[in-house]
Amino acid sequence: MGFQSLVIIFLLCISMANSDHLKQNKTILQCLTDHSIASPSISSVTFFPTDPSFTSTLQSYTRNLRFTSTTTPKPLFIVVPSHVSHIQASIICCKTHGLEMRIRSGGHDYDGLSYVSKAPFMILDLFNLRSVIVDNGTAWVESGATLGELFYAISQKSKIHGFPAGVCPTVGVGGHFSGGGYGNMMRKFGLSVDNVIDAKLVDVNGNVLDRESMGEDLFWAIKGGGGASFGIIISWKIKLVSVPEIVTVFKIEKTLEQGVTGIVHKWQYIADKIDPNLFIRVVLLPVNKKHLQSIKAKFIGLFLGNGQELSSLMNEAFPELGLSFDQCIEMSWIESILFWSNYPKGTSLDVLLDRQPQQEKYLKKKSDYVQEPISKENLEGIWNKMIELKRPALTLNPYGGKMSEISEFETPFPHRAGNIYKIQYSVTWKDDGVEASGRSLDQIRKLYDYMTPYVSKSPRSSYLNYRDVDIGINENGNASYSEGVIWGRKYFKGNFERLVQVKSKVDPGNFFRYEQSIPCLGSWKSITAE
Repeated sequence: MGFQSLVIIFLLCISMANSDHLKQNKTILQCLTDHSIASPSISSVTFFPTDPSFTSTLQSYTRNLRFTSTTTPKPLFIVVPSHVSHIQASIICCKTHGLEMRIRSGGHDYDGLSYVSKAPFMILDLFNLRSVIVDNGTAWVESGATLGELFYAISQKSKIHGFPAGVCPTVGVGGHFSGGGYGNMMRKFGLSVDNVIDAKLVDVNGNVLDRESMGEDLFWAIKGGGGASFGIIISWKIKLVSVPEIVTVFKIEKTLEQGVTGIVHKWQYIADKIDPNLFIRVVLLPVNKKHLQSIKAKFIGLFLGNGQELSSLMNEAFPELGLSFDQCIEMSWIESILFWSNYPKGTSLDVLLDRQPQQEKYLKKKSDYVQEPISKENLEGIWNKMIELKRPALTLNPYGGKMSEISEFETPFPHRAGNIYKIQYSVTWKDDGVEASGRSLDQIRKLYDYMTPYVSKSPRSSYLNYRDVDIGINENGNASYSEGVIWGRKYFKGNFERLVQVKSKVDPGNFFRYEQSIPCLGSWKSITAE
């Protein structure tokens, strides 16, 4: 057979494949149209790879550049619902065609599980559903809204209300709330989910449920158990919290040469016990310059009170940090959101409505919980390891206060009393390619391994919203109990079994599944019977 004949056969194969894809797309679109009653038509919010807007729609909320490569599996189509019937139709047609559904609200899923799958899948991207209605100390907020949009809407209605949620404005409400939602007011008010009082959800059968109709078990499960295992959460009703008209923030940097070891050591003893109006985060970074290898620590604080009160409190409880009154910056609560997002003072609040991060990176994150203070000697060992590895950073977030008062069984999020602080491990890089990725992943995993003696045990706990597939996955999303329990108890501890029971009741066919979705009871029984 000649070369020309081979070319003709090759082109025929491509043509036939394209023809098959077009037929499949037409069949799926017809299914979506048949089961959707909304105007505008679902066809106007459905994107196939042949559509000019497909790539931009896919990548507009792909926050981790690791998942933008040509080798990353792509969805068969994307639906961006603007009406509940678009969601209902998507469920029906995914079940009809045997497709997995990935549900995305803001795209900050660190390991990309909300928009990547090895199995044939589609993405339901909720960014069109982002209304925020603030009324008399409560708010209904749709899952596709960002935290920035939520904070902005609150600030337009009240100067004395806020909401305890994360400090990154471009995070989507849907994933943030359903995984717990911690922020810099959690020592005073608890997590986001501790202040959720209702929700609207579309279940596997397409029913729209609120708290009363879904029942308390399912309502409990979605408040920290990861909503994407149980249904599609359209919106949340939240209880706003009272904040003073003036709050105070600060940021102080210290290096190894300025006694950072002793300061961090003391921080461990006071950060979870100090006034719950005060939250002090520590960000630890290795410094690797030609003539200097060191550690830099950034102490970032939010105090729900004025500068004079903060200065007095710190002089008494934490004089080692050396916070002076002139380093205390007074501002409104909403302005403190901008400060924590590294915007200069005086920046317009309108930046909170920007749904795109200031920059996107290749990244990997991991997490741990610390329950006993780490000695100065062992802290120095950690600094040496960070300097040796060059890249990974640590962020320490204090617990205590309200977090110690709420039972670990109140919500699926179990990391309450007994935890001094949480560690976030972070590594970012700029270069594309397997080599750069492999090197950075190796660095963060080595630091995580090094930290084993100093963190929680049996299980070594993790935070669901710092999604980490290193701790275990359900192969191909099948969600067997024997696989799920490995990572499930790290995220949920003793609440994992209750989540399994809820999942088995509301989604017995395991339609809502992904690499770390809650497994069903049937797979549990089959394991225990063996």
